[in-house]
Amino acid sequence: MTATDAGGTDPAGALAALLVAERRPVLATVIRLTGDLALAEDAVQDAAISALETWRRLGVPPNPRAWLTLAAKRRVIDLLRREGARPNKEREAIILAVQRAPDETPPGIVRDDQLRLIFTCCHPALAQEAQVALSLHVLCGLSVAEVARALLVSEATMAKRLTRARRKIADAGIRYRVPDAGELPGRLGAVATTVFLLFTEGYASRSADAPAPVSARPESSVPPGSQAPPGSAALPPPTAPSGPPGASVAEEAIRLGRLLVELMPGEPVLEGLLATMLLQHSRLRARFDGDGDIVLLADQDRSLWDRSRVAEGIELAASAIRGSSIRPERFAVTAAIAACHALAADAATTDWDAIIAWYDVLLALDPSPVVRLNRAAALAESGDPAAALAVVDRIGGLDDYFWFHATRAELLRRLGRHPEAGAAALVARELTGSAAQLRLLDRRHPL
Repeated sequence: MTATDAGGTDPAGALAALLVAERRPVLATVIRLTGDLALAEDAVQDAAISALETWRRLGVPPNPRAWLTLAAKRRVIDLLRREGARPNKEREAIILAVQRAPDETPPGIVRDDQLRLIFTCCHPALAQEAQVALSLHVLCGLSVAEVARALLVSEATMAKRLTRARRKIADAGIRYRVPDAGELPGRLGAVATTVFLLFTEGYASRSADAPAPVSARPESSVPPGSQAPPGSAALPPPTAPSGPPGASVAEEAIRLGRLLVELMPGEPVLEGLLATMLLQHSRLRARFDGDGDIVLLADQDRSLWDRSRVAEGIELAASAIRGSSIRPERFAVTAAIAACHALAADAATTDWDAIIAWYDVLLALDPSPVVRLNRAAALAESGDPAAALAVVDRIGGLDDYFWFHATRAELLRRLGRHPEAGAAALVARELTGSAAQLRLLDRRHPL
């Protein structure tokens, strides 16, 4: 394949996209060989730069992953031989392991390498903010600047956070492996939550124009469904129809979710996680119109929903619910909520009573302010905006949260209290930099 063949009118873009796809499994493999996250990242980054330059001139090789793996291995050896701080025996052991490794890693080993990387990034010894940052950077290939923007911190702060996470992995002797069977149950909560937070970064991100995703805020530990539920009184958070970092990060989270389900089939935590992501992401093409304006669930063209993802998500949700019938599991519950939306033929036939009942279960597991807000939004959709507003007005801790004020504005508008609705909308306007959100507020609450 030549560079032109690979990219049509934009060969550089096509090559860059190919490298993004190949970088993740190659990085996972190189980390396994070296046991050193920083060294592997440097080697793969240098190999990717070399690939972009070489492939543009000579064309993409028949096996790009093997080419990139070999280039990264050679770069590891170069970096180690120039390094002075590492003990000689350790350096020589890594070089020997790299030299003996086959140039082409078998598919099954690639899969295992990626699972090892998931559990390394999501190790419970790391703070959750570090798990998310490291996962976005290592698993999804986002730059430090992109991760900083997604998590609403400065680039310098994010660089320090990633450095501390890497140091923690090294100092704590965190092994690059899938935990033993006895350890898995205790690790799944952290892994599943981190993968879902990766999904919400993509689901809520659109561009620099996007609002702050809820997962970047102090209530980031809340489970899926904790953002404003599509079709509720709360305005649904926008997501990208396509393009990085939004859709690509969400797709990467789904890919990781699939790997985890393959690792532990029948595990309700993981089935619920994957089901929730698939059902939410199935509406990707319907969430914005041709002008980039938000389309609320009630107005979406459901023929644009990805029915294959809906079917897969519902099947997984049903299995997760059955598997957690004795002790409810939060991701199974959020999958059930998402399935209620997916099963409705149209907005009018949505079973809001069932959704409220599932939110009651979720509140018992996680009584966070955002989950309370979502339940109130569902209560409004069931036909009782007054009761929903009373609930919303009792929720604390969301004064700086856009969706809280947008929800209040919508509820007040439905109750005919237009001056108060306008005031709430003004507060919401101050809390977003999203042009799409501002246009939605303008349509529903004109100044």
